[in-house]
Amino acid sequence: MPTDSISTASSCPSKQLIGETHDPITCAPGRPARIAHEYVRNGVAQIFLEVEPLIGKRHVMATEHRTMKDWAWWIKGMLDERYQKATKVRLVMDNLNTHRLASLYEAFKPQEARRLAERIEVHYTPKHGSWLNMAEIELSAHSGQCLDRRIPTMDTMQQHVAAWENDRNNRQSKINWHFTNADARIKLKHLYPKL
Repeated sequence: MPTDSISTASSCPSKQLIGETHDPITCAPGRPARIAHEYVRNGVAQIFLEVEPLIGKRHVMATEHRTMKDWAWWIKGMLDERYQKATKVRLVMDNLNTHRLASLYEAFKPQEARRLAERIEVHYTPKHGSWLNMAEIELSAHSGQCLDRRIPTMDTMQQHVAAWENDRNNRQSKINWHFTNADARIKLKHLYPKL
């Protein structure tokens, strides 16, 4: 692990935990599978995702909440477990109200919060620019490959999320980013100072 690492992070909107009211009818020759339109809502899950796009590593976690403290514990796990050898982690993320270094002080004692905050260099995407965060690309893949079905419980959600993460990491699925500085100067011209 390099002494400096670049990672992107995001969280997706609540994913409903949906259970079946009737057992699905499996398919048979000449007959498709049938699933009742009725369902039971069993709460929601929050998905936190971080990805190191150039290496093809990611970590995904499903939780019941998405509060400042949840985000702070996510960051602590990232720094102390997955990036323990990195002196500084450059983290690209969106401007969600919980994605603030102040969240660390909500969750931990000041000394611990400061220790964690000093190891992070945060780069926020501009407003309405979450598409610039590569973690959003990974969340899109995650939604299409893992969350495209009814998932009834938090335990099942965590199993699906872990299986998807292991598969993507084993394949070292990288993100091949084609958006260059020159492209940014054209597309995001309004964000650059006028001289």
